[in-house]
Amino acid sequence: MRQWSAVRRRQEPLLTEILPAEERAVEAVVARYQRVAPAVTRFARSLAHNQDLRVRLGSRTAASAGEIVMDPGVFQAAYARRAPVTPSEVALAAALHEAVHLVATDLDELRPLPPEWFPDRDEALPETPVPLLTALDHAGGPAAEAMFLAVEDARQETQNLYVYPGARSVLGDLYRASIPAAMGRARPMGQFALACFLVVGGYQEVEDIQQGANHSVTMALEEARPHLSDAITADGPWETATIALRLLAIAREYGLLTEASPTESHTAQQDRQDDEREQIDSGVDAVRLVTPILRDAESYDSTRNAAAQMMSARGRKGEVDEAGDPATDQILRVSEAPDVYLPTGQTGKLIVCRIPDRFDRFADQGREAIGEAARRWEVAQRHVSGELHPLFIANQRRGLRSGYDAGDLSPYAALFLGAGLYQRMFERRALPIRRAYAVSLLVDGSASMLQPRPLPSGSKAPWAMAAATLGAVTLARLCDELQVEFEVALFNRAFAARPEDTERSFVNRLNGTRGALRRSQGGAADRLTRTVNHYVVKSFEQRWEESEPALAGLFWAAAKPAEAANAARRDSEQSPPVSMFEKAANVDELNVIHAAERLAARRAQVRMLVVLADGMTRGSIETLTASVEAIEGSGTTVLGIGVGDATVEAAYSRSRVVAHPEALTRAMIDGVRSALRRSVAEAGGDTWWGHEGRLYDPSSPQLPGDPGTVAATDRQPRSSDA
Repeated sequence: MRQWSAVRRRQEPLLTEILPAEERAVEAVVARYQRVAPAVTRFARSLAHNQDLRVRLGSRTAASAGEIVMDPGVFQAAYARRAPVTPSEVALAAALHEAVHLVATDLDELRPLPPEWFPDRDEALPETPVPLLTALDHAGGPAAEAMFLAVEDARQETQNLYVYPGARSVLGDLYRASIPAAMGRARPMGQFALACFLVVGGYQEVEDIQQGANHSVTMALEEARPHLSDAITADGPWETATIALRLLAIAREYGLLTEASPTESHTAQQDRQDDEREQIDSGVDAVRLVTPILRDAESYDSTRNAAAQMMSARGRKGEVDEAGDPATDQILRVSEAPDVYLPTGQTGKLIVCRIPDRFDRFADQGREAIGEAARRWEVAQRHVSGELHPLFIANQRRGLRSGYDAGDLSPYAALFLGAGLYQRMFERRALPIRRAYAVSLLVDGSASMLQPRPLPSGSKAPWAMAAATLGAVTLARLCDELQVEFEVALFNRAFAARPEDTERSFVNRLNGTRGALRRSQGGAADRLTRTVNHYVVKSFEQRWEESEPALAGLFWAAAKPAEAANAARRDSEQSPPVSMFEKAANVDELNVIHAAERLAARRAQVRMLVVLADGMTRGSIETLTASVEAIEGSGTTVLGIGVGDATVEAAYSRSRVVAHPEALTRAMIDGVRSALRRSVAEAGGDTWWGHEGRLYDPSSPQLPGDPGTVAATDRQPRSSDA
């Protein structure tokens, strides 16, 4: 008798050989699924005859008439297989496999117990309709349920995946690669159940399986041939269940299962039934891709019940979905985060979201603290634009050279026309030019920005984040006065908060996610928990009045971190998540590139990016420098400000290092004002203000017009500054 052997052609590498470990990580698997998601959705809608069916990933599998939710853990299990298939093939085949079962599995139809299921029963059967799995439990116990789920799994794949022969062949490769080891470990009943699954699914012929199976299994399979053929064409799950019970009877006939003893106790009966079920499950599950809806009765019920409770009429998450597996929720969030492509060819995930809304609860304290800090640090909060305002407004409306060119009728118009000097009565020599401006401020949001730092008085206070936030508020007012588009964002590397988070929800989610990831992902838990985050405090699209409360509240949390922490502890269900500021090394270049891309999308002629950080990037100075140079090469001015750290001098051609709060705020304001003023002067044309003298910022020690206007005064400008 020939033993099972794994045979493959040399040119067919195993999946585990061509896919490195990091590409088998669950977030990479999910990202690969998302590339085939549209095709899977179309297939599922066609199968369900519902063009409005939603197909998405979630923390738990669910199936309903309007939506199916697939657990990404199912896909990861497929990538753990050894098979001569490619990652792209596995992505599509596993997704289609899961979609088939979630759409096609409906075991809720009620019927009376079929008499043919109870040939040895003399008394009449109750006529009360019952669900299929309940009927099977009455007829054959756990073994009947397990046998039915295995055969039904194969029937669904045969009948519903025939339109995708390529996906079927991939599943066949995945299954066949696992058959030798599974047959070698399985007991006779496990071999028989696995053989039934493979034959009904069309993955193996009876003859091929008989060559490597136990002698009793070989004989049982021969008798089971007609029933297996009937299972392939069965009309539905009740018909499949009838066939499964017949197959189970054949197994008992050939001694693959132990017959019940007349003197068997209840405990012995339960142990025997559990062992029978284990034999079937262990044999089949070693080969098939186990979908939760067909794993067992409990899993089926939870899948269907989750779907019934998950979505309200408005499409919001219900309690069941919110209480899903926190590890999977985090994996999905990381997987769905945008990829940022660096100029060095590297990529990275960046979680982008709005700053938690609850910071506006600190708005009143924040406004008061902003006024106090502005007076102490001598930072104006009204008419911030100063002398820049008339120049800026004039530049926006400039372009007309003389009154009669602009459309006013000259008293000499008739003479000019008669002399042939005018072709038209009204003429313009230069069209009006309205330049668009956009400014983006990117602030380090790590916990180190909240640490006490020396003040000129000799004392210490946590001023870095506060001064940066005050600068953001002042810049927002400057841009609002000049009608310039403006964005503020924080960046850090920690567990990512959500816009709706409170202190309590954030901490609970953090603890739950960290523990769940450690159990399920091992060494990858820290990477998945501490992500690179980009919090948008004020977006370009937002009005300043809409974002001002959150920015004011953020200032108070930054200026008074101890008081903010106490307030959060006292009322954790209503306070913002102040615990989101974790001390960890940032990956500056990912955030800088993303902020620059958002800025470039505004299609403004003049773009400015101000980056403020207090430490070295976790990436590399070379990558950060290359990113900044690429951004400036695209026409965006980048200003780097370092809080007590000279890293900015190495990475930014325009930079400044500050050591005091007033210097930080002024560096931000003066840098933007100088760059805006320079953009006005460089706009070109014979403008009246261009003759009024050289434009410069009196507070700047450097020459006007020098691109390094905001460069540090304690270093020589680099050659790239000229």
